[in-house]
Amino acid sequence: MDRSAVEEWVAGYERAWRTPGTRGLGELFTADIRYLMSPWSEPVVGLVALEAFWEAGRDGPDEAFTMRSEIVAVDGSAAVVRVAVEYVRDQPSRWRDLWVLRFDPDGRCACFEEWPFAPGQPDGH
Repeated sequence: MDRSAVEEWVAGYERAWRTPGTRGLGELFTADIRYLMSPWSEPVVGLVALEAFWEAGRDGPDEAFTMRSEIVAVDGSAAVVRVAVEYVRDQPSRWRDLWVLRFDPDGRCACFEEWPFAPGQPDGH
């Protein structure tokens, strides 16, 4: 993976979130994806489980939000992406995430680990 490929993958992720259904997820994730919503959570394992999680986790493809991303690092099959998301209706509505991604040779994500942070969230101090 290089920066351009990771940028394309992130754009595809956002497109998929804004698209009805989950059929496009197979282009982004491997069949045996391990998807962690936080570094401490149990992973969602497999594309079928991810599809169900994906549908349950959003208001629908027309959910109003903005998303900005910055590639922090790319090293071989691994990447780290900083993501800022602001939802119109949710509380909390602002999130800053770090995504730790591992890709297969075809450019599909095999492991997705999210480090989500919202304003007012305890910082551990």
